[in-house]
Amino acid sequence: MVLSADYLCKKLQRWDLEAEHVEVEDIILNRCATSFRVLVVSAKFEGKPLLQRHRLVNECLAEKLPHIHAFEQKTDPRTLRHWSRSQAKGLAS
Repeated sequence: MVLSADYLCKKLQRWDLEAEHVEVEDIILNRCATSFRVLVVSAKFEGKPLLQRHRLVNECLAEKLPHIHAFEQKTDPRTLRHWSRSQAKGLAS
């Protein structure tokens, strides 16, 4: 399986994270599929410290992480409704 943003996105959506929103971006200009930026919004992260949230994402992608050169992740513990509202406020600012 070749790594791609789409593949990682689907894997994160299918896994036990109960993700309400997932974004994955290949961050290298030539799209070499070795550097990704990930955003996962899940109520399952609520009450968990950042390191524990990141470990949940890393666990999901454990078999693919050795093939990824750079991996930036943001994990948000809010529900999609609250996250969307905060994004809209940020755009209005």
